[in-house]
Amino acid sequence: MVARKHINVAVVGAGPGGLATAIALSELPYVSVNVYERAPEPREVGAGISIGRNCWNVLELLGAAHGVKGAKKQIPMQRNGRTGELIVPYPTPPPLGDKEAQYESIRTRRTRLQAALLDRVPPDTIHFSKKLVSLTDLGETGVRLQFQDQTEVVADLVVGADGIRSVVRETLFPDHQLQFTGVTAWRVLIPVSSISHITDFPTSTGWWHGLNGYFYFSHVDDESERELCEITVRSFDEPEVTGRTATWAIPSTNERVRSRTGEYDSRLKAVLDVVPEGAWREFAMAAGPCLQEIKGWDKVALIGDASHPLSGAFGSGAAFAMEDAWILARAIEHSITSDTTIKDALEIFQRIRAPYYQRMYDYLDRKSRESRKAQVEHGDFDNIVKARVASFGGTGPDSLEWIYKNDIKQVWEEYVAGEARSRSGLM
Repeated sequence: MVARKHINVAVVGAGPGGLATAIALSELPYVSVNVYERAPEPREVGAGISIGRNCWNVLELLGAAHGVKGAKKQIPMQRNGRTGELIVPYPTPPPLGDKEAQYESIRTRRTRLQAALLDRVPPDTIHFSKKLVSLTDLGETGVRLQFQDQTEVVADLVVGADGIRSVVRETLFPDHQLQFTGVTAWRVLIPVSSISHITDFPTSTGWWHGLNGYFYFSHVDDESERELCEITVRSFDEPEVTGRTATWAIPSTNERVRSRTGEYDSRLKAVLDVVPEGAWREFAMAAGPCLQEIKGWDKVALIGDASHPLSGAFGSGAAFAMEDAWILARAIEHSITSDTTIKDALEIFQRIRAPYYQRMYDYLDRKSRESRKAQVEHGDFDNIVKARVASFGGTGPDSLEWIYKNDIKQVWEEYVAGEARSRSGLM
């Protein structure tokens, strides 16, 4: 039996990435895990969340797949926001195989994903009301974490799962700066029954594109429930938020949302009219440049939005964070013995995950250039929204299957096989 050194891990943040880290690492008998969450209780901000094949793959590995239900996602309709007409036709999807049918893409309440993960976290692992204020590198002793309540802990490994405004990332890379993207989103869940009186409103999943934003609609419950549906209004040309400390999930007024939807189809305005005052939550989107390193001090790892601050660019952030967590656990299991260090595991984590995020940044940069070119060359409304729809990814070189059908277990197995081939070549 391989001798293992004991590792004490501190996870900062109890979102999907932090919870997945706790689940994956707690399965290793030589690892102790504690999660530190700034909120006073479990909570999930936002409205709905997409669970695609990549997400199902990692949820199955974490033992949490059975706990998530939601609305099956048909092929999303891309509509002209002014008229409701389809921008591009969509063919009938091919029949699903047994495995695909078992894990068909869904849209669900974010709280349901959180509950499924919380159910798999060992008791007494999560510590609430722990807002991180500083990290200190103690050299061979580990890392000291200091919290706002004046408590502190020392850990062998720190996992920064603290989101796009990560304190851990800011400590490791103080020169890395986030910038407001000009995009703001307003999100809400409302009862399906509240819009039943609106005639001719198609309730299939879909985007309704305007000149400077879009309206998004989806169910978030399976057909046996159908209690709630989700609405998102996104605006692409917002002034930077100033004069307030919070920019994320703050209450917003109906009038503020309506003022961004003047050009939209009257059916969408009727849907907006049923939203209760005070129900909207506003999210000012920020993003930062690609990090070349997603680890630091030989004992700190960044996962999820902390490692790739893209502010939901692909709508699959929870899956990315959970994939990070599972790969980090495999890297530790693969490399940590009595003779190796955490540094070795973090090098593996870096080699597998950093290029994946670089590929995302490269894709977004290319699509942004194409969109700007289309707007300059064909600046009318129809061509602008068609260019935007094209950026969602199609077939051939624009296919995003490397994201939405990613099999993280296969990624790991291919890494291990490649490492074995390299060793054989050296013998």
